[in-house]
Amino acid sequence: MADAILDALGPVLTRWTMGGSAASHAPVAWRDALGSDAREAELRLLALSGHLLGTLAVPQPTGEVRSRGDIPALAQPPLPDALRPRVRRLLQQMRDAQTRRHLLDFIDARGWTLHPGDWMPGGDSAVPEMYAAWQDWAAASGSPSAAPDALSADTWDDFPPAARHAAFAALRRRHPAQASIMLADKIAGEPADRRLRLLDMLATGLSDADRPLLEGLTGDRAPRVKALATALLARLGYGGRDDEDAAELAAFYSVQTIGLLRRTRVIVPQAAKTTAQRHRRDTLFQALAFDRLAQALGLASTELVAAWPWGQDIAGDYQLAAMAARSASDAILDAIADAPTTGRSIDSHILVQLLPRLSPSRRRQVATRLLDAPNASFATVLSIAGGDGGIDDAILTPAGRALLDALKAEDVRSGDRADDLLVLGLIASRSAARQALDQLAAAGLIASDPRLDMLRLNAALENRRPTE
Repeated sequence: MADAILDALGPVLTRWTMGGSAASHAPVAWRDALGSDAREAELRLLALSGHLLGTLAVPQPTGEVRSRGDIPALAQPPLPDALRPRVRRLLQQMRDAQTRRHLLDFIDARGWTLHPGDWMPGGDSAVPEMYAAWQDWAAASGSPSAAPDALSADTWDDFPPAARHAAFAALRRRHPAQASIMLADKIAGEPADRRLRLLDMLATGLSDADRPLLEGLTGDRAPRVKALATALLARLGYGGRDDEDAAELAAFYSVQTIGLLRRTRVIVPQAAKTTAQRHRRDTLFQALAFDRLAQALGLASTELVAAWPWGQDIAGDYQLAAMAARSASDAILDAIADAPTTGRSIDSHILVQLLPRLSPSRRRQVATRLLDAPNASFATVLSIAGGDGGIDDAILTPAGRALLDALKAEDVRSGDRADDLLVLGLIASRSAARQALDQLAAAGLIASDPRLDMLRLNAALENRRPTE
């Protein structure tokens, strides 16, 4: 009967699509139930059709149905139920993926996870390692059963991709040499994108023990894998023979000595005369290692950082920072990260080049110093520190005082400054969030203002992780 009625509904749906009356085309079995009143008949037909399509006409799958199993449990607990509505509102407000990643990092830094009923990662989205099991589950990769407890050469293929990536990262932090040996045995069987991600993790604990693996990958069939292996070798001091290119790049600069009593060496950029020269300089920056440029200029690598004219040539600053992030040692990265505190005119976006190489605590130090600058903004600090910044006294900085002054000067009931308040909630420590809420209440914001959701989440969420 249900199949016959479903077949008979074809003309009804067609009439509704065209905008006409459909009661006259209703299935014969329904005619008496519809009645004689045309208006009432249309309503009854709509109700009966909805019931039929929603309950009896259940679509059948065309292929094999396979259970994916329960959503895996994570190592950290989900957020307390009382905070979940606020997080759902925040997720709706955060339209871009980077801001949502900052929220994930913030919650992860406090030792919590999102509830699967509020959010689930995509199979290929960039999320904290904590969610690796959910990534694999959402991508329906591998078996729904749990991955083995420990990653080894024998269990490598038993791990789904995201879980394998997280397990390898943990192994690299604990036993760098063991991870390098395992990767040398297994990396050839991975596709190019996974080879690149696994190789990138060798930056943690990089040493001469990794040299054989890296030298073997300089001939990799994937250009990006080959380039990364070459860059990691350069960090170890095993750059290629590129003396002519290094000399050509050094010719775009001159090293001069200034000062009468205290002699100081400075690097002076030479103006590029044509567009072709500028393109050539950029190409050389991208191809050479940091140490090779220092040698061509007759300087030690640390001297190159100290002598560089930060702020005079933003394009050159950007290229040098990218070169250092790709091929310089950690000590050089730390020295460049300190440059914004000594040169007022340096573009803080240059620091973004260094972020993958800086630890969370180092990023927080640099961001805190930037926040004390007169023209700093919360958005700039967020791009440096990330969502787990944990910065104290953020509302008392110049950016915080500017926010309070703006709120006092305008109608605080308006939607202005919502972005600033959201970012403030992401970068502040828990005590700083409570401090900011007090200051904002004094400025006239009411407790239920939705712009304060991130600050209130910050202030309410217990920190389950030890601080660095």
